[in-house]
Amino acid sequence: MKQLSLLIVATALGGLAGCSQVGHQHGYQDIDAFMAQAKNEPSGNIDPLPQFRPYEAFTYQVTALRSPFEQPVKIILTTEQKKRNVKPDTRRVKQYLEQFDISTFSLVGSISNDEGFWGLVLGSDGVHRVRVGDYLGRDHGRITSIDDQQLHLVEIVSAGPRYWIERSRVMHLKGY
Repeated sequence: MKQLSLLIVATALGGLAGCSQVGHQHGYQDIDAFMAQAKNEPSGNIDPLPQFRPYEAFTYQVTALRSPFEQPVKIILTTEQKKRNVKPDTRRVKQYLEQFDISTFSLVGSISNDEGFWGLVLGSDGVHRVRVGDYLGRDHGRITSIDDQQLHLVEIVSAGPRYWIERSRVMHLKGY
């Protein structure tokens, strides 16, 4: 056993000695030649880095306003509308679906049972069940009627700094 381990050590040492002799025979002539050639070539100038302006973060803070991609609505008030001047109830607790724009909703169905009739409205976060009297959209839209094919609502929209008007909307059943 002792002889076997001596044989393994002698073989390993012989292999290492052979490697070192091979390295000394060839030397580093190819690397030396490359380095000499690289030193003889003219050195170039490196262009300075371009000046970049720092990034300025922008926070869009008017998400509740009208989308800039929609056609602006021109509202001309009649004398009767100015006298009536409907106003939204600011003391009323807002419902969940009032935080979304009305254009993100579509009517996808209806259901009924002994408790009543509901419309099924598809929004960006899923399908919601609504009934007459519920509110929908950012413009104080109150649902006035629901049937198999349509959902009717009345919105209270601003018509200037001191005036509000009622606007009717209809959502038709979206076919798949």
